[in-house]
Amino acid sequence: MTDTLHGRCHCGAVTFEVRLADGIETARRCTCSLCAKRGAVAVSAPLDGITYLTGEDKLTLYQFGTMTAEHYFCSVCGIYTHHKRRSNPNQIGVNLACLDGHTPFLPEVVVTDGVNHPTDTGAWRNVGRLLFVPEGDAT
Repeated sequence: MTDTLHGRCHCGAVTFEVRLADGIETARRCTCSLCAKRGAVAVSAPLDGITYLTGEDKLTLYQFGTMTAEHYFCSVCGIYTHHKRRSNPNQIGVNLACLDGHTPFLPEVVVTDGVNHPTDTGAWRNVGRLLFVPEGDAT
């Protein structure tokens, strides 16, 4: 089953549709230096799964390290919308918070080891799960 969802940056300059093969079941965080600082939850889509409706010209590309992954941000509001993956160049990771009707505050999110990247080590490792505890529920 394929889910087609609508998304946008914070200011609305960039709008898009994206096809997610597994809905939000692929939601994950990464421990690489960029992901750790931006704190986004990404979901997977095929490389050709994104269609820009408006503002493709407003996207800014950021690359670092091996210069393989392509991270895209709105040049107006600065929000990370998606990236072409280094771990799987046939996929993009989409910022779950940019997708209409979705929130990054899931009850549980897989955390992957981006510090020890699979293209460097040969294997992708899950390093744990991030559990969301609503305020007032912590004991």
